[in-house]
Amino acid sequence: MLEQLEQAIGYSFQDKGLLETALCHSSYANETLHDSLKSYERLEFLGDSILGFVVAEYLYQNYPEKPEGQLTRLRAELVCETNLAKIAAKIGIGEHLKLGHGGEQDGGRHRASIIADVVESIIAASYLDGGEQAARGIINRFVLSEVSFDAIRDDDYKTALQEIIQRKKNQSVSYRLIGEKGPDHQKVFCIEVLLNGQTIGTGEGTSKKRAEQSAAQAAIAYLNKAK
Repeated sequence: MLEQLEQAIGYSFQDKGLLETALCHSSYANETLHDSLKSYERLEFLGDSILGFVVAEYLYQNYPEKPEGQLTRLRAELVCETNLAKIAAKIGIGEHLKLGHGGEQDGGRHRASIIADVVESIIAASYLDGGEQAARGIINRFVLSEVSFDAIRDDDYKTALQEIIQRKKNQSVSYRLIGEKGPDHQKVFCIEVLLNGQTIGTGEGTSKKRAEQSAAQAAIAYLNKAK
């Protein structure tokens, strides 16, 4: 079974145990191994950073004419849960997952959040097993093979912010009007954007929609600096 998956991802592991760990859901680790640290979650943590770096480097090197906002938006699209889940389905990761009874009952083999995480854990496992080139090979084959800026809009900062936020679980973004100024015919609105209740950006605009876009742009800049 592992050989089939290795053929699908285009990499053969020297240490098969790393790949097995990358496929081990927390339900299996808890119910069968009785050790939550043997799930894929630590590998996922590492894989998320490796994936983000490789994609960012690729976009920076190959699109010198693109501004930061467009690079940020495309990176978010490439590494978001939706895209990674599509990659996982293409590879057939679901059928190789090790799930406990609870994970099976919850439909874990087909849950986008789980199989997307496993893509990242496999990237990390390949990095630990074969070094940077092994991880880059997987990322190049499945993530960077169809890079396109065709759908990117410079001013769609709200969508870009949402896609960045969706990379992590249990994140909530909201917008709140915090002020207005000027006469009725020249009204300027001030909006703040909150992440899990904490302000991460503010913006102004002649309409609430424009103010929200401005706030989202400020939030993206804030999150990039915080990395």
